[in-house]
Amino acid sequence: MPAAFSDPVWQKPQTAPAFRFGFSAGGAFDVIIVGGGIMGLSTALHAARAGLSVQVLDAGAIGQGASGLNGGQVIPGLKYDPEWLLRHFGKERGEALVEFAASTADAVFDVIRDEKLAVPFTRNGWIQAAHTETALKAAANRDRQWRSRGADVKLLDHAEIAAMTGARGYLGGWLDRRAGVIDPLSYTSELARVASTTGAGIAEQQRVVKLAKEAGVWRVSTQGGVELRAKSVVLATNAYTDGLLPGLAQTIVPLHSFQIATAPLPADLAASILPGGQAVSDSHRILVYYRRSPDGRMVLGGRGRMALPSSPSDWAHLERALLRLYPALAGIAIEKRWFGRVALTPDHLPHLHEPEKGLLAVVGCQGRGVGLMSALGKRMANYLASGDTRQLPFPLSPIRPIPFHAFRQVGVAAAITWYRMLDAFEH
Repeated sequence: MPAAFSDPVWQKPQTAPAFRFGFSAGGAFDVIIVGGGIMGLSTALHAARAGLSVQVLDAGAIGQGASGLNGGQVIPGLKYDPEWLLRHFGKERGEALVEFAASTADAVFDVIRDEKLAVPFTRNGWIQAAHTETALKAAANRDRQWRSRGADVKLLDHAEIAAMTGARGYLGGWLDRRAGVIDPLSYTSELARVASTTGAGIAEQQRVVKLAKEAGVWRVSTQGGVELRAKSVVLATNAYTDGLLPGLAQTIVPLHSFQIATAPLPADLAASILPGGQAVSDSHRILVYYRRSPDGRMVLGGRGRMALPSSPSDWAHLERALLRLYPALAGIAIEKRWFGRVALTPDHLPHLHEPEKGLLAVVGCQGRGVGLMSALGKRMANYLASGDTRQLPFPLSPIRPIPFHAFRQVGVAAAITWYRMLDAFEH
């Protein structure tokens, strides 16, 4: 886990050390990337490796957003299984998407290995835990589809999931051994470091406020009055998207994901809780996800309130979930609390847009951003270098704002409350 600092209200991980890689006003690049999260940094790294001149501009600090504050789970696949993808996209595009989905965890662990990133990680799999018979049937269906394609997966019965998680309340589950766990802040920081050593420029505290195209060249203006030029611009702001590209922010619903971390567990408790180091997500409508950190803490997260937190009580629902799963942790202190923002799309798929030639945007990580955005960044870099849309796993689509977007978040907040109540009745 990243270190924490004290705050009068709550505690959260520190952001990564500041990157002081400057840039020159008036500079010209092949690619300017707006947003220094996993998507932006993965694109920058692979584009620089392909010989493109690259500049990343982040409105805040590297690691300050969801890329550095997420649950650290590296999960292959999408929200949908292979058979759905084939029905929805057709055989050719569907097969390509299935292959891409199967590779997203590899994209993370390959770059850690190949670039020698200093990132704590464990690759012993991810467990999707089923708490109802309906969820168990869904897990069996998912297992059938992926096993038929040779994936290293396994359906877990009641005894197996109890032994692997040490948690109460699960009927069974599904183990995907392709998955793993990383420290997300270390990963984001190391992507920035290696991208910079490969030749990409990285600038923090540089909010982009205007995009304009003149004579086939994009002019990118920052809040500080700096103007840069580029052949292509990639908007990689995801859940932190603002009004820079009209309509884009209205295509997603940003939600907060809250997390807590205990004090390091005593050896006797640690021996029976996630002894194999897997990550877990459960099957509740408002799911919780959890893992062990490299320094031996239990880290658990889930959906939080829509407004910004104001006191430790805003994380109380996660503390209740933790004790429901692990009653023996009742005496263990909660030492860290933090939150980040995730972006959902109405169809639960990532959206790739190119409203004008050379202006690209990616939104919608759906809570699987570590693997998905790492893999998408490499594909985006290939597209920037070649101009071949076949490099992109998802089709380029028009920007379609969600109708009555201003009311959507109110509806989502109400739905979360309702689903949480339904989940409580199932215990």
